[in-house]
Amino acid sequence: MFQGSSALTLDAKGRMSIPTRYRDPLISEQEGRLTLTRHPDGCLLLYPRSVWETKREQIAALPMSARAFQRLLLGSAHDVEMDSAGRILITAELRQAATLEREAMLLGMGGHFEIWHPTQLDERQKEDLEKSMTDVFEQFSF
Repeated sequence: MFQGSSALTLDAKGRMSIPTRYRDPLISEQEGRLTLTRHPDGCLLLYPRSVWETKREQIAALPMSARAFQRLLLGSAHDVEMDSAGRILITAELRQAATLEREAMLLGMGGHFEIWHPTQLDERQKEDLEKSMTDVFEQFSF
């Protein structure tokens, strides 16, 4: 289970270091093999490869009415591997799609990660908090 957030910096080549607390399990359980793709909210999704393979099958099995969703997630997917320094390369296309230049926020979301431009994440969280989430709160207790 991945949780928490990390402020990260991309290098000039578009590489991002995976924080150590995630790196070790990803290497031991996934051999450093991951998959990056786009999310409809404007961020990137980073999956351990075995988790992505299950998701990929679910996405591919969706009906024709979900073609745009399939195109976004499957058409944007890139398999990546951590290098010896624990970095992954985010392609120029994916960096552009998520407006990532230098700064990024990595959020642990359970079985995967989201990668956000910090300003966009702040804006999204403010929007989300302003919306009524009573249906979610009715199903959850703090």
